[in-house]
Amino acid sequence: MKIAIVRERVEGENRVAATPETVGKLIALGASVAVEKGAGLGSRILDKEYTAAGATIAASADAALKGAEVVLTVRRPTAASLGGVAKGALVIGALDPYGNDKDVAALAKAGVTAVSMEFMPRITRAQVMDILSSQANLAGYQGVIEAAAEFDRALPMMMTAAGTVRPAKAFVMGAGVAGLQAIATAKRLGAVVSATDVRPAAKEQVESLGGKFIAVEDDEFKQAETAGGYAKQMSAEYQAKQAELTATHIAKQDIVITTALIPGRPAPRLITKAMVESMAPGSVIVDLAAERGGNVELTVPGKVIEHNGVKIIGYTNVQGRIPTTASQLYARNLLAFVTTLIDAKEKKLAINWDDELVKATVLTRDGQVVHPNFAAPAVEAKPVAVAKAAPKAAAKTVEAKATPAKTGATKAAPAKKAAAAKPAVIAAMADTPNKAAEGVEQSVPAAAEAPATPAKRAATRKATAVMDTAAKAASSPVKKPAAVKKPSAAKPAATAKPEASKAPAEAKPVASKPAAEKKPAAAKKPAAPKGAK
Repeated sequence: MKIAIVRERVEGENRVAATPETVGKLIALGASVAVEKGAGLGSRILDKEYTAAGATIAASADAALKGAEVVLTVRRPTAASLGGVAKGALVIGALDPYGNDKDVAALAKAGVTAVSMEFMPRITRAQVMDILSSQANLAGYQGVIEAAAEFDRALPMMMTAAGTVRPAKAFVMGAGVAGLQAIATAKRLGAVVSATDVRPAAKEQVESLGGKFIAVEDDEFKQAETAGGYAKQMSAEYQAKQAELTATHIAKQDIVITTALIPGRPAPRLITKAMVESMAPGSVIVDLAAERGGNVELTVPGKVIEHNGVKIIGYTNVQGRIPTTASQLYARNLLAFVTTLIDAKEKKLAINWDDELVKATVLTRDGQVVHPNFAAPAVEAKPVAVAKAAPKAAAKTVEAKATPAKTGATKAAPAKKAAAAKPAVIAAMADTPNKAAEGVEQSVPAAAEAPATPAKRAATRKATAVMDTAAKAASSPVKKPAAVKKPSAAKPAATAKPEASKAPAEAKPVASKPAAEKKPAAAKKPAAPKGAK
């Protein structure tokens, strides 16, 4: 099992994916490690230190990568640079897939298994593998150091014989891992610190570090955190209220550090040009979200600019400005993850593809982009095809059984069969779009039969009884006087005797017969036939 570490090619990237400490531990797991010559120089790590740890120094990147089963990297390598690796080799690092779909697709086409460490779930087991936390922690610290270097005054309050120097006021926007470290560092340097965040849990954290919490604490604020611990995208209305609050606060600050980042999205705009112009000359803003466009309207990624006397620092790799420490933590993150992929007894790779850490981080495998955040559209195409086929089959079934329903008006048995068939077909049609499962049109699930059992069968029986009554009334006119006898027996019990001798009396029963016929016809309910019988 060969593991390769190459020198980073991205401009300004001085970190390295393995240190002599982690190389020694990888070799103890049964791996052979090849390190490209000069890979660690940016982090003040010499080649001889890797050699002392047991690694082989390769003259070039191609030599280091040749036959490698695992490639450890800081930034996403190009697909072309991985030509010599073993088939299906693991490429593990901060691959930054959002907005780089073409590069991710190229890695898939190259046949490598790309593992993006940014997707590591925030669970207890994975804390030691969380590169976002380890690197953001350093970015928060370094952000304050960068601000202090550009600030023309001292940060702490000083009481001297010559007088008192007031402390600097620092405002941290975003109290995540980077923000909390920035609060702690600025506090240690003696600044008066305040902070804001959209997550309710951040209030207690800020105050525990000695900072003052600033926020619009409404209902939206109380629900502004995801299950994974990240901040949610806030509504435009909330952002307007928060901007109004922070605008007046920023005008009084000497140092502002912004850290608001949402995975996979552009950085939210927190500071406008007008807010920058409200600050006193000599103030400093550090935008730690510059890599995603920046939290400040005037940020220029990768540069330090000055506007109206206010300096805006837009470094895109702040943690990389302290590469030695950053490499130590990053390399330990990768080591912890790789350890879970190796069988310690067999001394070889034994990847459990069902492991929650693996499933969450694997981007490409077997020539395909497999991560759900990027491969979802391809999966959604199958249920659409099934949904189209189901209605067609159901429509034919309904039309074929509609004709016996008409002929069943004269015969009771056919009418019952047709009525029983209809509910089953309708239930299957209703069930198909909901479940979107294959085979629904061939077999009716048990759940689909329930709606046809009590209510619809009772209704069918009532309808059949009414139809039978109407048929009997139409085919047997002899039963009409029988229906008349009961109303005539109720009314003319006394009149039947005197009117029997009169000829005109026959006209009255004739007139009363149609009236009697109308009543049962109007009340064609099951009760009338039962009484007749």
